[in-house]
Amino acid sequence: MFENKNEPLASRRVFVVRVMRFFSIAFGVVFLWLGIGALGYRYLAALSWEDALYNAALIVSDMGPAFPFATTAAKIFTAAYALVSGLVFIGVIGIAFAPIIHRFLHVLHLESGPR
Repeated sequence: MFENKNEPLASRRVFVVRVMRFFSIAFGVVFLWLGIGALGYRYLAALSWEDALYNAALIVSDMGPAFPFATTAAKIFTAAYALVSGLVFIGVIGIAFAPIIHRFLHVLHLESGPR
């Protein structure tokens, strides 16, 4: 997937395509996670699709729920969804910036030369 430490630095074109691919994967994970949240709020909290998506987006963005929940299932889902959203955020950042960090480290390795 990435060039080895013994291989030359990838061209700028290859790097840009790689960054776009990894950002696309990161956005896909975010939209999948929002979809899971919207489905959970739609069926466990009986919210409309718009309100369910809105509530999921607020939880993912760390702003908290927009609506009070009456059922225990909705409250437990909100707690679990909020906790896992933090982990998903960290994972998405890792996916999005992996090629950039790799290139930076590869450049540093190339500049140090053989040992």
